[in-house]
Amino acid sequence: MSDIVVFGAGGTAGSRIAAEAVERGHRVTAAVRRPEAVGYLPPGVRTVTGDATSARSVRELAENADVLVVAVGGGERDLWRDAARTLVDTVRDLPDPPRVIHVGGGATLLTPNGTRFLDEPDFPAEYRDSAQGQADALEFYRSSADGVTWTYVSPPPLEFHPGERTGHYRTGTDHPVTDAQGRSVLTYEDLAVAIVDEIENPRFGNARFTAAY
Repeated sequence: MSDIVVFGAGGTAGSRIAAEAVERGHRVTAAVRRPEAVGYLPPGVRTVTGDATSARSVRELAENADVLVVAVGGGERDLWRDAARTLVDTVRDLPDPPRVIHVGGGATLLTPNGTRFLDEPDFPAEYRDSAQGQADALEFYRSSADGVTWTYVSPPPLEFHPGERTGHYRTGTDHPVTDAQGRSVLTYEDLAVAIVDEIENPRFGNARFTAAY
């Protein structure tokens, strides 16, 4: 059993991660900016006010945690980089730093020609700021997270949506995992399975991974 804090647990990804973790018997704290606005979370999930960009908030929640999951969204480009920096700079000074698992963007994955999806000419302009913000966070972990064990998780770049929990998936690193038809598809529910699997049996310490069917 692990003590897991999920920042952004009111969102589509965070709520499913919290639900998957508590279902498996972990102690889960949902850290959200406005607890009164959070929808359904299963029994056993403790909801508190928390902000991944506040050093004070992170410190208070990290002191008794084994894992901090960052699943925040809906902000400006700097949100994800600022959250990554705040968590790393705060927890690295603790006697026993918790692991950090950052739910990132699929647009940072690489196309077959080696460029990032977000750098492709036809990448939708309305998503570019958030995609670049997630890319900034990934670069920060890779270059500046000494002393902290982190994992960055990228869903598929296109076909990622709520749906069925199958419990099955395959993993990769910097390129999307594709099926025989070349599609990379995953539900939020199975992304949550992959993340809690990583919490229970770490395989991608200080690295990025992706998952799909």
